[in-house]
Amino acid sequence: MRLLVTADLHYNHLKSKPLADELIDRMNAAGGDVLLVVGDTASFDGEALERCLSRFRFAGAKLFVAGNHELWTTGPDSYALLNEALPRRVRALGWTWLQGEPFVASDFTVVGSVGWYDYSFAQDDLGIPRRFYAAKVSPGAAERFDEHAGLFDRTDDIAPEARQIVARWNDGRFVKLHRSDEAFLDELLTKFRAQLDDARGAKQVIAAIHHLPFRELLPPPRTAQWDFAKAYLGSEKLGELLMQFPNVTRVLCGHSHFPISATVGHIRATNIGSGYRWKTFEALDV
Repeated sequence: MRLLVTADLHYNHLKSKPLADELIDRMNAAGGDVLLVVGDTASFDGEALERCLSRFRFAGAKLFVAGNHELWTTGPDSYALLNEALPRRVRALGWTWLQGEPFVASDFTVVGSVGWYDYSFAQDDLGIPRRFYAAKVSPGAAERFDEHAGLFDRTDDIAPEARQIVARWNDGRFVKLHRSDEAFLDELLTKFRAQLDDARGAKQVIAAIHHLPFRELLPPPRTAQWDFAKAYLGSEKLGELLMQFPNVTRVLCGHSHFPISATVGHIRATNIGSGYRWKTFEALDV
């Protein structure tokens, strides 16, 4: 059985959309038995999500996993969108909302989760205290905004070079969870564990998670601004959970826009690697 997988189509992004259209055309021509899209198809607001998913011409099962960008909204509550509005929109288009409904085939099962982050991938040598990661702003950027003045109530734990790093993570502006990132991740992990427990009888399990579950999938060091963003790429807890299930043989993710594969224990993990300026997909024979 052939599984076609892509991620990070970012269909509401002006420069990304034509590349996504071209990729979808190639995937439509490639054919296959199961189609899987692993997050960041489009932000919640508007109809880009529907326009993108409707362009796929695919007779087999179509599986959808949300990414952090599906939670971007000018509205008040991203958490409610993930649990109510997004599943309705995806199912109305004939796609499986994988986070709530695993796909079961004769020889394998596909489970899914948006995943999330808890700053466990933060790069310690940047010298940035955890409170800045929670606010999703680096010290150099925080100094420019009065709203972040409270982050400097203490300064003895901020490395001098950290104040030269100017970066923001835009989930802080557009994702409204009304709970901490750590609490949100723990809730998602509880639901994901239930999926994995239900799939213990499957010969093999493929896990589709938008965020990175393993440190081995992180991009190499770049500028300090890019390294600041590693805190938001995923969580070690995701990988620790997956490693508890011997029948999880493959993990497919996106989010970092960096193509890489790694073998971690009994799991072969692959980041699809699509970005704003390039698009790609994987064809897996399962």
